[in-house]
Amino acid sequence: MKKFNIFFDFEKEEQWLNDQLQKGYRCTNISALGIYTFEKTDKSYVLRLDYQDYLSKERFKHYKETYEDFGWSYINSPCWLGGTRYWQKEGDNKNVIFSDRQSKRNYYRKLMYFSAVVSVMLLFISYLIYQDTGFYFAEGLSGLSGSLFWIGFILEIPFLLLSNLPLIICAFSSISFYKAYRNYWMLKEA
Repeated sequence: MKKFNIFFDFEKEEQWLNDQLQKGYRCTNISALGIYTFEKTDKSYVLRLDYQDYLSKERFKHYKETYEDFGWSYINSPCWLGGTRYWQKEGDNKNVIFSDRQSKRNYYRKLMYFSAVVSVMLLFISYLIYQDTGFYFAEGLSGLSGSLFWIGFILEIPFLLLSNLPLIICAFSSISFYKAYRNYWMLKEA
């Protein structure tokens, strides 16, 4: 079974994948286009996400072996340079990847960094797109009146959303940054 989904919040993605496991579908592959491949299973699994910066081949091998020693299996994903790593194993009483406070803080710090980089990059792209044209491209729309104006306005909405997609994704990434920041500081204070 294949499903398409795009997430801007790592915790929601993990929750969604675990919901699929509860329905009896184990994730086997994740593509860069947001296509998740599942297979039916009778066993109980748990899935966890881990964010990692770029790892050399040797460091990635060691990283992968460490998780596999604890029973986790790696799910192929599009993050060969760095990013979210997907780990899955049969459910038992040790279903947590980050068992101590410092590991959880490091996880949220990495999420903050990733979200900040994405937000800044998308703001720069948005600036390049909008520096000459502005946010709304429909120049002839202001000369229309009555029902022609409203028809033109409604027909322009999909183009408006598409042209403002970098800003929309930037907003979601900023929200993700804020959530990771809040969780990071809550763990630091407690």
